[in-house]
Amino acid sequence: MKGTLLLLSLLVTGELGLRTREAGFSFYDIYGALVLGNKQLLNSILSKFDPTDKEREAFEKIQECYNEGGWKSKLLDLAVVESIVFSEECRQHFAEDKLKIINLYFLT
Repeated sequence: MKGTLLLLSLLVTGELGLRTREAGFSFYDIYGALVLGNKQLLNSILSKFDPTDKEREAFEKIQECYNEGGWKSKLLDLAVVESIVFSEECRQHFAEDKLKIINLYFLT
């Protein structure tokens, strides 16, 4: 799953040509849709970025992997993402205002 997250973040930041801050929120939108397993929601979010058919197909395959893993795998993966986002290294990297935005994003 860590490799999947790395691939996903690289696709969002690099291939889709977004700025870093925008890419962060876009990453969580797409990640949420992947974990929820709803293909319509995923396609709706991906449509914002005008993906190619191959990119859309790749995200659908990732979503299928999440669905095959079940909720236990999804929750374990979410715990990894949470530990990365709220790690000491991440806190040092981002200013306090950015962490507040992330907290608000998760709480709302």
